[in-house]
Amino acid sequence: MNIISPSILAADFGNLKSEIERVKEAQWIHIDVMDGHFVPNISFGLPVVSAVRKLTSQVLDVHLMISNPLSYAERFVQAGADFVVFHMESDDDPKETIRAIKSAGAKAGAAIKPSTPVEVLYDVMDSLDLALIMTVEPGFGGQSFLHETVPKIQALRAYCAKKNIHVPIQVDGGINRETAVTCVDAGADVLVAGSYVFAHHDAAAAVHSLMWL
Repeated sequence: MNIISPSILAADFGNLKSEIERVKEAQWIHIDVMDGHFVPNISFGLPVVSAVRKLTSQVLDVHLMISNPLSYAERFVQAGADFVVFHMESDDDPKETIRAIKSAGAKAGAAIKPSTPVEVLYDVMDSLDLALIMTVEPGFGGQSFLHETVPKIQALRAYCAKKNIHVPIQVDGGINRETAVTCVDAGADVLVAGSYVFAHHDAAAAVHSLMWL
């Protein structure tokens, strides 16, 4: 069974409580935090994470698309994040950031953009709880899946198998039933889906269609 993490970037924010209720079958909830600097868009911050935490007991998977994750890691954990995922391309030292997240009491994840070589993750894989391979350019929802990212999923899965590292691989961007099959076949464990789930008239059915591939 795949772990599904619906991205609330695609939810109706005028009805956030009911939107989260629509995806209660999913194991996780994905929250994209954008600072307008690391990516050319601004989205959610600490208050939204706190608000979502009060609405659900689901795992909160908080994806920091920000330049200085080290400065904010502890505060996002305090706000209710179960996973804090930062980008390897950010300005802060990855190992320090991982230590800060774990010291604050959450699980640590690291992400890479589509243009970043997957090998940059290898040096920190043994200290991670989650590895995220972006399958679109970070910063905007509703983009089309980039098929050139699939070999990175395969390479990371092969590396983990070789080193006997048991870290879930997450994919984010352009995920629907078709691209989800491609990612799962390549070695992905956790599927982030926004538009495919929240634009569906039956969000629970959309979640289940990805969960059982």
